[in-house]
Amino acid sequence: MAKINSVIPSFETQAFVPGQSDFVTISSDDLKGQWSVFLFYPADFTFVCP
Repeated sequence: MAKINSVIPSFETQAFVPGQSDFVTISSDDLKGQWSVFLFYPADFTFVCP
């Protein structure tokens, strides 16, 4: 688990960016040198979010 003010492991993932019609690929390298907030939300009405 990453904690506040700690470095997270390298990653690459798909992300939603407001104003763009498609998902984009982002990586930890894209975010170096800036503060970031990560929010993980399961799909509505799945087994983890009834």
